[in-house]
Amino acid sequence: MDDLAGFLRTRRSRVDPAAVGIPTDSRRRVEGLRREEVAHLSGVSVDYYVRLEQGRATQPSEQVLDALARVLGLDETERGHLYRLARQRRRRAKAPGGRVRPELLRILDLVADAPALIMDHRLDVLAGNRLAGLLYGRPMPGLNTARHLFLEEAERGLYLDWEKCTLDVVGHLRLAAGKYPEDPRLASLIGELAMGSERFRRLWARADVRARTHGRKAYRHPLVGQLELHQENFALPDESSMELLVLSAAPGSPAEDGLRLLAGLGADSGDAHPTVNAQNAQVREQLNDAHPPPETPHH
Repeated sequence: MDDLAGFLRTRRSRVDPAAVGIPTDSRRRVEGLRREEVAHLSGVSVDYYVRLEQGRATQPSEQVLDALARVLGLDETERGHLYRLARQRRRRAKAPGGRVRPELLRILDLVADAPALIMDHRLDVLAGNRLAGLLYGRPMPGLNTARHLFLEEAERGLYLDWEKCTLDVVGHLRLAAGKYPEDPRLASLIGELAMGSERFRRLWARADVRARTHGRKAYRHPLVGQLELHQENFALPDESSMELLVLSAAPGSPAEDGLRLLAGLGADSGDAHPTVNAQNAQVREQLNDAHPPPETPHH
């Protein structure tokens, strides 16, 4: 499927005709707008728009793209994605390399009280600090968070907001595929996820795009329980596809206590992967001391 054609079709199907001044009745069977309606509202010929959706028209002008984005009600992220898909035919972006500079690794190590990691456009974790390894319970290099989410955590163990996370991840991978359509490793990952996860296949077919932004990230860690953290994303200069992610806890919150406890357990065990069975009792005792349950009132 042509990416531009598919994106136009999915966006067209989501526009409410009434919202753009087109009267509807019970006999209307088309979901969203018809092709000729999009063409009329955008000021292009029906034949040209049909060729766009069939992948036969090349190099639409900026004016046409602006008009389509307006009619289809695209947000800023979707608008940028539309322009990238239209430019793919003229210029193919080369996928950046995955080398992390030593200075960035040093910065990771300086972040001591919050999980921090460096991730690329494929959602491969290229490096992480000690607390990130403790949070995920595994070495950071080699972890792909999309694969982890869909193929290893589908039973919703670690991620409390599993369904929302899947929307974010698929939306991000759609954006990445639009930026780097000739990245074989990204294409291989998408194929692997589509083969292994029905939910991924359904979400991918929707062609939604999402930019990764800051926000709440909640985990259910096997050692320290629930951790409500805030994720902040920092795009790295001169590293076009890499981001630094930091997961912080609010001061004085149970999550702050949980991260502190997790860091201490890792130090006690001598590595970043403490054994669950050996320390569960100790963890529960320390968590209860930090946040005792409310007393039952006496009558």
